[in-house]
Amino acid sequence: MADLNRALIDIRSIRRQVAQTTEFRGYGPATLFATAIMALLAGVTQACWLPEPAAHPVQYVAIWLTTGLFCAALITTQMLTRANRIHSGMADEMVRMAVSQFLPAAVAGAALPCVMLRVSVSAFWMLPGLWQIIFSLGVFASCRCLPRQMILVGVWFLLTGLASIGLGDARSLAPATMSGAFAIGMAIVGSIHYLSSRIYSRRASIDED
Repeated sequence: MADLNRALIDIRSIRRQVAQTTEFRGYGPATLFATAIMALLAGVTQACWLPEPAAHPVQYVAIWLTTGLFCAALITTQMLTRANRIHSGMADEMVRMAVSQFLPAAVAGAALPCVMLRVSVSAFWMLPGLWQIIFSLGVFASCRCLPRQMILVGVWFLLTGLASIGLGDARSLAPATMSGAFAIGMAIVGSIHYLSSRIYSRRASIDED
């Protein structure tokens, strides 16, 4: 029995090591592009419904947090289906690794507005920039299992976040600040994954020949 347990532990260790050195292909380009469109729609919603976001911080958080949660649910649902199809027997390990790398940033991003609304409303204008910086840290943490070009996405969100904070006032709450940054950023993510899948498919067809 001891030998069996040791063998099972060794197998799990090997699977984990393989997962860490394999590019995760569970993110679908079409879904990622859809989240870019959702960011634009959220920006339009804010522009029409909330012309003065600084005076209504709760409503501002509701718009963007709801958009973020919806996009996260959409990506997760599609990721599970795609990973099971592409990674087969390694799907569970690959998904677990991808989620664990981005999860701390996601939790921090979801908790941050609750803290800011409760403690420091006067600094609320910093929220869009902080959200983008936190997202960039999640991207950087996930880069080791994604296409190398994803580091550019992390740099993009880091720069847009710093630029937003650099405005120094409620201008950072304008619809374009969030919708522009995330729409362009997620469109870049979708493009990178699309090109990566095309390259992978081309290599696979060459190997078969």
